[in-house]
Amino acid sequence: LGTKTRGRHSVGIVGAPFNRGQPRDGVESGPDLIRAAGLLQKLTQQGCAVKDYGNVTCDDVPADEPFGCVKNPRTVGRANEQLSHTVATVKREGKTCVVLGGDHSLAIGSIHGHASVQGQLGVVWVDAHADINTPLTTPTGNIHGQPMSYLIHELHSKVPVVPNFSWIKPCVSARDIVYIGLRDVDLGEHYILKHLGIKMFSITEVDRLGIAKVMEETCDHIFSQVQKPVHLSYDIDALDPTVCPATGTPVVGGLTYREGVYITEHICQTGLLSAVDMVEVNPKCGRTDHEVKSTVNAAVDLILGCFGRVREGSHPSDYCISQP
Repeated sequence: LGTKTRGRHSVGIVGAPFNRGQPRDGVESGPDLIRAAGLLQKLTQQGCAVKDYGNVTCDDVPADEPFGCVKNPRTVGRANEQLSHTVATVKREGKTCVVLGGDHSLAIGSIHGHASVQGQLGVVWVDAHADINTPLTTPTGNIHGQPMSYLIHELHSKVPVVPNFSWIKPCVSARDIVYIGLRDVDLGEHYILKHLGIKMFSITEVDRLGIAKVMEETCDHIFSQVQKPVHLSYDIDALDPTVCPATGTPVVGGLTYREGVYITEHICQTGLLSAVDMVEVNPKCGRTDHEVKSTVNAAVDLILGCFGRVREGSHPSDYCISQP
């Protein structure tokens, strides 16, 4: 999988400063904020070989009229096509790709580019939301709530061809997906998840089983037939807003800092992590500098956990915010 070089993780960083998959400005600042918090230096300090590929170009497409109720389709489609090419380049160079968002619509290009090089993937989607609405079921039209629907083989016949999306070929099987942390799922999404039999652990299941059991079952499910590269797509709103308030669609009752980091540590230990998305950090949604810093620092720590960081000496309480 090209995840390690001479015993070290070999990491390629890609910024996707993109905000058109949802209505809030600010999320495009995520990649540079995460870098500014010392991500590359900290990865290097824990023994990773790191290359920064810079930011992909995410220009608006003029006269980008809605497709049905789907908003900004041409702009989202073009940005994701660019990202897909860049992620494919990182993977061909034998590195574990880390995509810094940006909103979660960019998972389309990230997973597509990853699969174009690696083939069959296991996808672990950590999120308060399922992001599996189709253009026909979406209640908002925001594509950050739809990325999985464009990528799943079993949904191909249910998804119309959206402008600037014709390049996308479904590349993930429903049986190879696991959701963790769900707690705000639309009715249409609930039907799709049940109909396709997709494995999911709602936050209630996390409470009932504990995060260690959830991760054990996640890996048993993904690797039940064959070991395959893992794509971890991590929305920062999976964590509770007391930990990560600076995000566009926070939902109370989320993962703790410790549970969130444990997910990354467990996947790291499989030796099969091949790409990571870290998305939806939005400084404009933080009420104070402390809220922004807490969210950005948590994003950095989640990424570090993907590459072997040991938590002895770290202080999760640094990332907690007292309720107003």
